[in-house]
Amino acid sequence: PILASAHENGCICLWSIQGNLVKELLPFSKYPSVPLTALCTDTSTKMLLAGSKDGYIMHWSIASFLEDPQNNKNQIEEELCWRAHPTEVVDLFHEEEKNVVVTASIDGSVRLWHATNGHYLGYFGQPRKFELSDISRLILPCDVNNFPTIIKEEKKKFEYPLTLDRDK
Repeated sequence: PILASAHENGCICLWSIQGNLVKELLPFSKYPSVPLTALCTDTSTKMLLAGSKDGYIMHWSIASFLEDPQNNKNQIEEELCWRAHPTEVVDLFHEEEKNVVVTASIDGSVRLWHATNGHYLGYFGQPRKFELSDISRLILPCDVNNFPTIIKEEKKKFEYPLTLDRDK
């Protein structure tokens, strides 16, 4: 078992039950680190979600890491980041059967998002039913203008051919 804690400096610490620090995560973002205010996982503990004071949701894949935390090859990968609210996220949870994330903010709104791509599905109290099957449309709430960012670690390939320069 691993215990996760969110911190004001924007990092997430993963602890063993004995109280030893196992891993420290810092979200990848083009924005400065902000305090994290909410954490949750899915029931199978394959993903870790965090909400921030600035209204962002970050999604990490943690399944391979939890299989063997001592193996340095098993990494935790941030996969997705999106702006869910214009203000602080106070709570969030993942509903596995429908694969959605529900977020709540201090602005009083409760919103529904697709868990794997961060697409906005609607808000609680809207006049229409939630359309969970059509996740191809990319719409945003009226007070958010940042599209979800898929985090990909690009491995750059460099070639350095060896050449002999007799003048040097």
